[in-house]
Amino acid sequence: MRVRIHVTPKSGVLDPQGKAIGNALTRLGFQGIGDVRAGKIIEVQLEAPDADAAKNQAKVMCERLLANKVIENYVIEVLNE
Repeated sequence: MRVRIHVTPKSGVLDPQGKAIGNALTRLGFQGIGDVRAGKIIEVQLEAPDADAAKNQAKVMCERLLANKVIENYVIEVLNE
């Protein structure tokens, strides 16, 4: 199984990278740019008997290492491959 984990800063947490991207887009002439949040995507290939088990295993990975629960949110997507 392959899982894709989207990690993003929580609302209200300063995001200097997102701010820099938003400013650069505006300078490049893009109009109507609002709040920009930058995050990361992590893909993990793992062995699991089914999608629920893969998602649970990925959740433990996020809780223990991949996401800082104090300042980041995460979403787990199980990919059909």
